[in-house]
Amino acid sequence: MSLKEVLQQDLKAAMKDKDSIRKNVIIMTKAGILQIEKDKKIDMDDEGVIEVIAKGVKQRKEAIPDYEKGNRLDIVENLQKEIDILMSYLPQQLTEEEISRIVSDTIVEVGAQSAKDMGKVMSALKPRISGRADGKLVNIIVKQQLQ
Repeated sequence: MSLKEVLQQDLKAAMKDKDSIRKNVIIMTKAGILQIEKDKKIDMDDEGVIEVIAKGVKQRKEAIPDYEKGNRLDIVENLQKEIDILMSYLPQQLTEEEISRIVSDTIVEVGAQSAKDMGKVMSALKPRISGRADGKLVNIIVKQQLQ
């Protein structure tokens, strides 16, 4: 079963259970997928859906500090629930050790020598870690290993 089908089934279940947060998160995710499909005139596969979901997680994580500064803990709590829901659709996330190992292997493969080669390393890494690791963390690990 494709990830889009899973989202559709979970949407139906959330509506039956009157789980408004889950329902809204799934609707927003499906809308994002549909928008990309219409704009690019494609039918997204699971990999593309994972990218949309990962982007949703990233946006919510980036919004949390602003709401914490504004002392809006109710919104922070909702965002965290939304992140948890979205994370359930993503593949198992890599640990820092696993990311570090993959980065090391990739640096050797592309023959990177310094921080100037970061672009080559990141482009080679993207297909390997897409949806399975936070981009900021990967970026930090690559910078550390290229110094």
